[in-house]
Parts: sequence; C-alpha cells; structure tokens
Amino acid sequence: MRLVEPFVARRVGAAKRLHGELRLPSDKSIAHRALLFTAMASGRADVVLRSPGMDVRATAAAVGQLGAFTETRHEPGGTVRFGMAGGGSATEASLPGRGAEMLDCLNSGTTARLLMGALSARDGREATLTGDGSLSRRPMERVAVPLREMGADVESTGGRLPVHVRGRRPLRAMAHRLPVASAQVLGAITLAAMAAEGRTTIETPGPTRDHTERMLAWLGVPITRDGNVTTVDGPTGMAARSISVPGDLSSAAAWLVAGSVHPDAALRLVDVSLNPSRMAIVDVLRDMGADIEVEEGAGSEGPEPAGDLLVRSAPAGLRAVSLSGAGIAALIDELPLLAIAMAAADGVSEVRDAAELRVKESDRIGRVVRNLRAIGIEADELPDGWRIQGTRAAGGLGGAPRRVRPTEPVEIQTGGDHRIAIAFALASAVGLAPEVEIDEPGCVDVSYPGFWAHLATLTSGEAA
Repeated sequence: MRLVEPFVARRVGAAKRLHGELRLPSDKSIAHRALLFTAMASGRADVVLRSPGMDVRATAAAVGQLGAFTETRHEPGGTVRFGMAGGGSATEASLPGRGAEMLDCLNSGTTARLLMGALSARDGREATLTGDGSLSRRPMERVAVPLREMGADVESTGGRLPVHVRGRRPLRAMAHRLPVASAQVLGAITLAAMAAEGRTTIETPGPTRDHTERMLAWLGVPITRDGNVTTVDGPTGMAARSISVPGDLSSAAAWLVAGSVHPDAALRLVDVSLNPSRMAIVDVLRDMGADIEVEEGAGSEGPEPAGDLLVRSAPAGLRAVSLSGAGIAALIDELPLLAIAMAAADGVSEVRDAAELRVKESDRIGRVVRNLRAIGIEADELPDGWRIQGTRAAGGLGGAPRRVRPTEPVEIQTGGDHRIAIAFALASAVGLAPEVEIDEPGCVDVSYPGFWAHLATLTSGEAA
C-alpha cells in the first residue's frame, strides 16, 4: 500500500472562513482494536469503518493475512464493511493462522504492539512483524520485556522491528508495573493475559486511553479498570459482536483547534467518539477560551459513547496554557495541534513531561519547534516539550502580531509525519502562518485520508 503523492508538495494559504459539517474517518485507536479483537473472538461479526487510514489498513491487512476475513464490502461515503470470522472459542481467545507469517505493520505502532500481545498466545505458530523505516526506529522492548516475564517467546532486533513471536500457552499471570503510561503497551499485555492462568494486573504510572478495556468487556472478557490498574482473569475467550466505529477525536482535534483560532469559523463534526479518556483536548481548548459544544447522541453501534462536536471562533481569542504531569499521556497525539493553538494565544505557553513525542513517527518536539520558527513563531525546544510565545494580543487573530511574518511561502518539513503535516497546513489556513508548502502531503493518509478534501470543503462552506 502506497501513500498518495508522498513527495509532491502541496501549498496551503489562509482561508477566508471555515464553515461546514464533516463526518470524520473512524477512530483509529478503536478501529485497530475492533479488527484485532474480532479476529481473536468466537463467531462471525461485521466491523464497519469510515475511510480507514493507512495505519488501520495495516491492521486489516495483518488479520486478513491470518485468515480472519470472510468478505470486504465498500459502501457509499468511503465506508468499508469487513465481514470477519474469529479464530477463538468461548474459552480461548486466539487469532486464526496459517503457520509462519511475515506481517507488515507499515507505519503503525499500534498494529505492531497489539499484535505482539495477540500473537504471543497463538500456540504453536510463529510470525515476524516488520514495518517501514519510521516504525523500525521505534522502541519495542517496552512491550517485549513484560511479555517475556509472562513466558512469551518474543525476540526483537536490537529492541526494534523486526520482532519474531512464537506463540505458546499457557502464559503466566502476574502483576505488572509499567514504566510508561502507554495504552499500546497495556493493550498488548492485556491480550496476552487472556491466555494466562489466573489474575493479571497491569498498573500504569498515569492515565491511559481505555479503549481496550471497554471493548473487551463489551465482548464478554472478565476485565476491570480501577484508576490506573487494569485486571484480567484468564484464561478466557470472547464472542464476536458487530461494531460500527465512530469518528476519530484526534482528527476532530484538527478542526477544534482551527475553528478556535480562525476569526470566522462555525463547524459541526458529526458522530465523533466521546470517550472520556480522550476528551482532554476539549478541556484544554476550553481552558484557553475556545467555544466548543458537545452534543451527546445515541452513538455508533459498539461500546463507545459518541456524538457531535460544535466549534466556533473563540470570542476573545485564546489564552496561554501550561501542560505537564500525568495528564500529558491523554494529549500525546494532539500536542502538535495544540502547539498551533499556543502560537495563536495571548502569552507564553509551555509543554513539559512529553519526551514520548521524540519516539513517535518523528521527533515531534524537534519538528514542531523548527517549523514554528520557520513561520515566524518564537519557540524554544525543551528536552521534554517546548515553550511558545503567543503571537497575538487578546482579541483573536485581529490583534497586533508580535513577530515579523515571512513574506515568501515556507516549506514545512514533515519527516513524513501525518500529525506535523496536518498541524502546519492548518496554521496557514487559519492565517497564523504565511503560505506554506507541505513537503509530503500524502503522509496524512496514515490517519486522515480525505483531509485535503475536507480542508477544501470547509473553506468553501459546504458539508461533507
């Protein structure tokens, strides 16, 4: 699978208005789990996804290669319906399999890490996980070490991909205390714990997304979460159930930031995941002065709450904010976008305790700061975050600028990172930056296929 026009730069300029309504791609975190858990369950079910991006398609390809799909139907509006038959039973969760497999995770860390846990209990079968150049630089021992402690046979390559997994049962139930607050690591251990004899507990040093616990409980797994501690009683299986995955809140965050910063914005984002562990972005933007409404709805079919988000131009502009501590984990994917909000705010904003950004698809701390400076924003790179001088006095983008803007189009070097590309395209669209050229616009397909079309739709004021 190839990204669309990965090396053809795309120029973006200021939009006169941002008005309209959007249906966003299905939530990436939920979609990965829906595909993988259904493949491990007993029985047949449908997984319905809107406009799945390249990361989600990596998971789909992997479980498809293992034999989980009965059919794939493409429906109107970019929706894909995956008919699936799981490889597990009522008492034993397991992926289907055809012997040794080479599974390409492309650029998706979630795919690689969750598969490490799921494959660990695939008794008697082997698989090797690979990925692209970016994913192959990301750390995998944070998953492999606790899996080995449970008795799993997992070998990484210098702590990174390729990773070879030989499935075995039973695994050992035990208590884990993770060094990082990572939903990916927690999810991988949870999947392995379903093949362990007895009770497994997993404690994280801070809050994480709870998509794994919600979905497994919905599928019938004896799993609970109390604060930062997840408990699983194994061995256990689960029964497949059809699920329709709502829109991605991380994709919605792009428009929440853009709508808050732009002086003429009124946006409705339809059927978006409203999972409480993901709503920190809404809380932060409201603290900064954003005008965001949440309309809870009946939601999509599945275990997650969903509804509409409405955002309008911040009536008095945005205020500076400082972010640090345990709550950073809940914002980790949205921090590049929040850097754009900080750059448009009144005062000095700061992010700390976010060193995890350096081992994402790119070193996001370095790239955010370098690109902010390129568009004329005063920003300092910190070991674990950044400090940004807001460019406007209170009163929104109509206030007096506090720096000299470049007069020529600025090239934004994304490093192929979808979060960087989206953030700096929107910086220009809202008038914070001059015209920019995004060097690898196709990289947005990793998480948000159709982003460029949605940007064009909103600047024209039409619905999509």
